[in-house]
Amino acid sequence: MANVIIYTSSTCTHCKTAKRYFNENNIDYTEKNVDTDRDALNELIERGHRAVPVIEIDGEEIVGFDQPRVAKLLNL
Repeated sequence: MANVIIYTSSTCTHCKTAKRYFNENNIDYTEKNVDTDRDALNELIERGHRAVPVIEIDGEEIVGFDQPRVAKLLNL
C-alpha cells in the first residue's frame, strides 16, 4: 500500500476533491491541514510550496490535484 500524504487547507476546493477521490477509492492517506497545523505549514514552505493541495505518494510530490498522475502512481 502506498504512503499518501495530502497537505490541505480548510477552504481549498481542490483539496476536498482530492480527499473525496481518495475516500471513494478506499485509499488511506494522512491529511496535514496547514490552517490548523503550524508544523505542516512550515514543512510545505521548506519544500518551496505556497499553495495546496500538495500530494505526496511514496515520496513523489504532486502540486495540485492531477487525478491521472495520482491514479498512475497508485496503480489504479
